[in-house]
Amino acid sequence: MAPRPTPDGLLLVDKPAGVTSHDVVNAARRALGEKRIGHGGTLDPFATGLLVLLVGRATRLLRWLHDEPKVYEATVRFGAETDTEDLEGQVTREAPLPSRVALEAAVPSWTGEIDQVPPAYSAKRVDGRRSYELAREGRAVELTPSRVRVESIVLSDFTGGDDAVASCRMRVACGGGTYVRSLARDLARAAGSAAHLVALRRTRAGVFTLAHSVPLERLRDGDPITIAPAIDALEGYPFQLLSDEEVAHVVRGIDVEAKVEGPFAALISASSPADASDAAVLRPPPPSSAVLRRPPPSSAVLRRPPPSSAVLSLVAFAERRDSERGARWQPRVVMRDV
Repeated sequence: MAPRPTPDGLLLVDKPAGVTSHDVVNAARRALGEKRIGHGGTLDPFATGLLVLLVGRATRLLRWLHDEPKVYEATVRFGAETDTEDLEGQVTREAPLPSRVALEAAVPSWTGEIDQVPPAYSAKRVDGRRSYELAREGRAVELTPSRVRVESIVLSDFTGGDDAVASCRMRVACGGGTYVRSLARDLARAAGSAAHLVALRRTRAGVFTLAHSVPLERLRDGDPITIAPAIDALEGYPFQLLSDEEVAHVVRGIDVEAKVEGPFAALISASSPADASDAAVLRPPPPSSAVLRRPPPSSAVLRRPPPSSAVLSLVAFAERRDSERGARWQPRVVMRDV
């Protein structure tokens, strides 16, 4: 019997607490029988929520994902800082509980483009070593601030009195590289207090949502898993349908005419279900509970719309370039063999 084709595509996983992002990748590798799996942003072991995984040749699309802003729901406990800035660390400083007014007044100072000092227990490198490795050895770690973008901070569900807030929920929308643990630390300090996180959950990464994810347990238990097609990883980009002749050019790295606007585009083809390859059968259109497929391009771009039963598949991700022949799409990531 011929080996089953390797799946290429998108898988959204709901990570539980107590495992690393790498643990999730390893579980997916075992479940899918595929070594080429990458993720679009690490979650701390104590954190839960959305991990965006790309499988097979789709891993080459990681740098192009529309996966920001990241959205997190956190629970903040006031009155004490820990060395890890979460509930798993040792208390390093205590301070009076803050008032609600002081906390809300501090929010504007920590939104927008800010300089953030990462936690000592982080994956940042110091003299060639991970910061958390040095911290675990008891060594003092001084990290330089990083410029990050925080789009919004919303505080809610306050416990305690208005003059002595014991805890609250904090919803954060931010760019990659932002530490929500450190946001809670800095917000509390600005309010004259101290804080650490007791829970953190990523609910969204750009166009990808936790609502469309599968629990890690399903991977570990060997349950059947549908890999969304690679085309779904490029949600948010314009799509251009290719003719058979254009497909033959693109898979060889040859540019084709650009018929849609934008600096980048997903170049796709359409085929009948009967013509779909075994690999396509492994990646059927996702059910309503999975990733929502971007609607096909307009008939003006398609020239004539494909039949409703057509299978749309990704041929390449391309970058626009201008030439004496007009606007062209230069393939950057080709998803098919010649």
